[in-house]
Amino acid sequence: MPHLGHHGTTATQRFPSKMLQVSPMKTSHRSLIWAVLALAVVSTLSAKDEPPANSPAQLVRNAVHNEVAPGGESAAHFMFKNQRKTAHVSQTKLMVETRDATAGLLIEQDGHPLSPPQQQAEEARLQNYIRNPEELNHKRKQEKEDEERTARILRALPDAFLYERDGTEQGTTAVGKPGDKLVGLKFRPNPRYDPPSRVEQVLTGMQGHLLIDTRENRIAEIDGTLEKDVGFGWGILGHLDRGGRFLVQQADIGNDQWELTHMQLDFTGKVLFFKKISIHSEDVFSDFRPVPPNLTFAQGVELLKKQVAENGSSATVPAAKPNEIKTQQKTANQTQENLGCDR
Repeated sequence: MPHLGHHGTTATQRFPSKMLQVSPMKTSHRSLIWAVLALAVVSTLSAKDEPPANSPAQLVRNAVHNEVAPGGESAAHFMFKNQRKTAHVSQTKLMVETRDATAGLLIEQDGHPLSPPQQQAEEARLQNYIRNPEELNHKRKQEKEDEERTARILRALPDAFLYERDGTEQGTTAVGKPGDKLVGLKFRPNPRYDPPSRVEQVLTGMQGHLLIDTRENRIAEIDGTLEKDVGFGWGILGHLDRGGRFLVQQADIGNDQWELTHMQLDFTGKVLFFKKISIHSEDVFSDFRPVPPNLTFAQGVELLKKQVAENGSSATVPAAKPNEIKTQQKTANQTQENLGCDR
């Protein structure tokens, strides 16, 4: 799956697989969010043009190619914390990527640990996936469709926008890679772009700014705003209103592993032309720890419950230092053998 956006999807590479891989985004707006998160990669030329090697267009093409490159079976999987704020609620979840789907356990709401009834409801929700294979298959299918849709949009993006250089910034622990130079690019719609389907129509109304880590060929930040109403499709015809905005950041968490670290969404619009939608949320992803790459969903749930039991109401995943990631991945593989995962 693409790197951009990856939380809340089947575990593979991400950023829209932990931007948009939501991560955590197990809501009715999942498909819309994945598409929105992909909007900010840009290009000045059509597919038939060959941009100069060091041009902004080529920088973007290189980054897009890297973001959509398949992770393969060896792609690292993680347990992490997702802190989400919306207009109505604040929640903290522990998430774990498994071979079946991403499992999430709510551990805190509005700054307070869950009550016993709430804990029971959470465990019952997860057990429903374990006891009902058809439910888990449906969840896995949704995540797979999100991955495929995101990859399709990302591959189209280099032809959908015009852009220009806009200075440089230094990478940090939260955006890009510490010490790396991040190249800034302004972007706007390419009037020559003709969306091949309703899926790509959402690309025609965005302008904004992005940062590319040219050393790693990765997209470190996207900050985009809709300059006009834009339509979208894939079975839920509707539109997003002008003025909608998103901010997405990802970073190298160590050992060249890039993960989504921050996402902010502010959109309104309509679905099926009459049902209003309103998305106002902010997600912070942190405390990444490698887990066995071939965990079943049930084993992932047990790891989440164990983590909560060991850390009490805080349920903080001990953060890994960047130089510890490779060692922890080896340990995770050993843990997989102890858990009896199928290979």
